[in-house]
This record gives sequence, structure tokens and C-alpha cells, in this order.
Amino acid sequence: MSQSSFQALVVRKTAEKQYESHIETRSIEDLPEGDVLVKVHYSSINYKDALSAIGNKGVTRHYPHTPGIDAAGEVAACSSGQFAVGEQVLVTGHDLGMDTDGGFGGYIRVPADWVLPLPSAMTLKQSMMYGTAGFTAALSLYELEAAGITPRSGDILVTGASGGVGSLAVGILSGIGYPVIAVTGKPQAQELLGKLGAKAVVDRQSIVDNSPKALLKGRFAGAIDTVGAEMLSSAIRSVQYGGAVTCCGNAASGELHLTVYPFILRALRLIGIESVACPTPLRGEIWNRLAGPWAVADLSLLITEIGLDAVPEQLDAMLKGSHMGRWVVNLRS
Repeated sequence: MSQSSFQALVVRKTAEKQYESHIETRSIEDLPEGDVLVKVHYSSINYKDALSAIGNKGVTRHYPHTPGIDAAGEVAACSSGQFAVGEQVLVTGHDLGMDTDGGFGGYIRVPADWVLPLPSAMTLKQSMMYGTAGFTAALSLYELEAAGITPRSGDILVTGASGGVGSLAVGILSGIGYPVIAVTGKPQAQELLGKLGAKAVVDRQSIVDNSPKALLKGRFAGAIDTVGAEMLSSAIRSVQYGGAVTCCGNAASGELHLTVYPFILRALRLIGIESVACPTPLRGEIWNRLAGPWAVADLSLLITEIGLDAVPEQLDAMLKGSHMGRWVVNLRS
């Protein structure tokens, strides 16, 4: 393989309008225009990557395409002068892995303002252990803190706790003293969530309330929801006066059925979490916190490392809901 060639996962649309993923040899010349060429060392698997691999038009419109919304590696070339060759960097969010070829390939080429220097206290692999999932969890905590929710405020509910965002939220919150109630539909995840520091692990049926009640018993100071639908509605109705709920996912549904009463009777705040277009200064602040005070003590509990050839299988597992934790993709070889 020449120095300008590399391996990548490529999703192609077939004549039967299906989508197939294969490992292919690509050339740097095939990449889109951009200021910074990055040799990718690590990536990670996210739900959005799985959607891209099956032709979801809300994520990716143009094929053939290489998914991977996360990438970390070394600068191979930079036309803007903002980064030095060999500098360690990470890229998450923006259009990476959506309609811009992403981290499931040996190289990416992107605009300079998409690129962040790797925090000095973090390795490339560690950055992808967190990836967009960890960034989203940390951004959720940032917003809870801004809403005045502290470890002394009371229990924090984390839904979808066995997934990437949820499990990292449990680890980050617990690590800085928040009492966390982790919700999961997977009994096999209870031990892991306990090791991450959850005060309690409960089944989702103990939280979901499909009754028409406008308010439920105020059990939580705040919540980080990754699921949406009935789970989010129940969480909102179960938060105490002055509390806050962050919302970052719609794994169950994008619909939300509830009244205005939680907001006007309990002064509740519902905060949307958006990781794609997050401003660069805040993005840098969040990553520095993950590299410092918000670092998960034993991040390896959550991580399974795989090679590029194993990515299609794990994308399929994610779509089936059978995954747990985080999957890091090693592209160094």
C-alpha cells in the first residue's frame, strides 16, 4: 500500500437500494477538501454511525461514504498553519462522519475550525474512549451545573444507563460526588453500573409512568435523559421543584407527551443537548474537564477495543440494542 493509500470502511448503496459496508483501500486524493489532514489512530462507535451505515437520510445523504463521527490522531498536513505536523488532535461533531468522510478510515481531511488540540492530560485512545458519547454526557452535566444542580441537591436520574452516553454520565457524575440512580432495561448491566459508582440501578419500568398524571412524586433533583418518549415524560414529572432535565436522545421516540404543569408548578427546566454545532470555546472547555476533574477513574470498565474489520458487526449490534458501554476502533495498524 502506498503512503497515500489507506484502509477505510465504505458504505455503498446497491442497485437494490440497500446499503452494504466493506473495508476498501482508498486514496488521500479521494478525501474532501479541507485545511487539516489527520492520520487517524483511534475512532469510536456511536449510534449515529450505525444509522449512517444503513442509509438514514437524516444522517447521511450521499454515498459511497465512510462513517465515524469521532476521530483522534496526528496532523499529517495543515494548509492554514493553525496546527503543526505531528500535533495530536481530535475531531468530534460538525459534519464529520455524516456527509464528510469520517473516522472509520486511516485519514480524514476537515476544516481547521473542526479540529481541537488534544488536552495534555489525555491520550488519543482515552479521547476516543469518551468520544461524542462522553462529550455529550459531560455537556449534560455542564448544563445541570449551570442550572444550579449540585451533588447536595439530591439524586440524579440517568436513563439509558447501559449505553454510551448513559454509562459515561453515570461514571462522570458519580466520580464528582453526585448520587446517581441509573435506569436500564438490561439486568446484565447492573454490575457494571454499580462499579461505575451508581447509588442504585433500577429497571425502567420502575420509572416509566404512562398515567395521565400531570405530576409524579418529586424523587430527583435532576435527570440526564438519553431515551426520550415515555421515559423523558416520566423523568420530567418526577423531578423536584427547581430541578432540571437534560435531553440528548430519542432512542425510544421523538415524541413527548406531557402538560406544562411540571414547568409552571415546579419551575422545572428542560435543556436540550446538542453536540454537533457546539461552539469551539465551550467544546474545548468540556474536553479539558474530561481530561481533568471529570475524568472517569476506571474508564477501561466500559471499553472494548476492536479493529476496523469488526466495525460492521458492532454497528449491527448497536442497531439491535444489544451493545453495552463503549467500542473504540484502533486504526493504528
